[in-house]
Amino acid sequence: MRFPQPCRAAGLAGAAQPVTRSWPADFRWGASTSAYQVEGAAAADGRGASIWDTRSHQPGRIANGDTGDQACDHYHRYAEDIALMREIGLDAYRFSVSWPRVLPLGRGQVNPAGLDFYDRLVDGLLAARIEPWLCLYHWDLPQALQDQGGWTRRDSAGWFADYAVLIARRLGDRVKRFATFNEPSVFTLFGYVLDWQAPGVIDRDAYLAAMHHVNLAHGAAVDVLRDLVPDARIGAIHNRQPCRPAGPADGAAAAMFDACWNRAFPDGQILGAYPAELVDEVAPWVQPGDLARICRPTDWFGLNHYSPIYIQADLDAVLGFAWGAPPAERPQTDVGWVIDADAFRDTLTDVHRTYRLPIYVTENGYGGTDAPDAAGAVHDPERIGYLRAYIRAMGEAMDRGADVRGYFVWSLLDNFEWGSGYSQRFGIVHVDYASQRRTLKSSARWYADQIRASRVPTTSA
Repeated sequence: MRFPQPCRAAGLAGAAQPVTRSWPADFRWGASTSAYQVEGAAAADGRGASIWDTRSHQPGRIANGDTGDQACDHYHRYAEDIALMREIGLDAYRFSVSWPRVLPLGRGQVNPAGLDFYDRLVDGLLAARIEPWLCLYHWDLPQALQDQGGWTRRDSAGWFADYAVLIARRLGDRVKRFATFNEPSVFTLFGYVLDWQAPGVIDRDAYLAAMHHVNLAHGAAVDVLRDLVPDARIGAIHNRQPCRPAGPADGAAAAMFDACWNRAFPDGQILGAYPAELVDEVAPWVQPGDLARICRPTDWFGLNHYSPIYIQADLDAVLGFAWGAPPAERPQTDVGWVIDADAFRDTLTDVHRTYRLPIYVTENGYGGTDAPDAAGAVHDPERIGYLRAYIRAMGEAMDRGADVRGYFVWSLLDNFEWGSGYSQRFGIVHVDYASQRRTLKSSARWYADQIRASRVPTTSA
């Protein structure tokens, strides 16, 4: 999840000790990335263009004119990155497949070189005893499909299902953990309402059509994966945060935003119904039987969470809401996101009670401006403090009954952070973008200690 906020330092001190408690024996500790943010090699080996290639090359769209053309060059340096994962002690690695790398036009002719890359990546992970968690879509729609209407066309559900068939047949003999989408609420709202992300459209009907068609695509992909991948464990990844009114007159706007941000996708996919606030809005695109096509059985709920969101009413906005300022007294990260571990605990508890699925925290992390010191080391005590506070809050949610089975830090690597380009660093591994040198930050070493400590049975907190 990425959104603009004013920058303000957190003042959050690092805590050296890991969170000790009785962790489940099969609890998964991992890290997440996404294809466009780390792979680079944007024009290599037959890869097609995505909507993010297009947007990042439009003047003024990305901070400092940055693009994902090179990013972290993970496409060529994946073996080095797997070695870092192993050094940290990760159980699992969540990555996404670049749709235009394997299908340059989104449909039709397959790019063998693109599929070969994911073969090498998966095989390397398995050789290192790191479980691959594959996300089919992390925001990089092939530009050729956008030119045909993208997610605003009902046909997009079929396009996505065909893409899922290709990936299932190629990688399903080795990959068993699949996510259909990452944060559909974010890429639809930011891409079709706020013009903060690709494809950069401001259109109420386009947004509502895309919402419904992405939900249809999710259901179609679940069916494909069930049919083609024996023992597949399938989920979707949802961004979920408390949506709080910025002021006394903003309650209705915050409620509408909550429906769009937190509930439009998981409610349809898991509960089989749209939130009441959206039923009439989306009705023109819903055909008989659609909700049954969307609500397909899944095995887990992927939760991305960083911060509460503060919303204000804006009658001139497409849906009547706009981003509001958080309370000035709230501590914030270096990139201006409110730090509230209690909100994380309460969100986990709410997701458990509402959806009754095992939960994997698939993104959580701290955005900073880390830099090496004179000796080349990267110290990030604020990130350590953040991670410790949020992991502790996760444990509290588990004590209250939340069925949380894994935690993936965002992110393994500093990377291309969408509209912020390379100005924000979320990685536990520092990347010098000029040389592509990787350096484990102090947070990576702390996270390694956290993983090791979790293997020791204890009841202390």
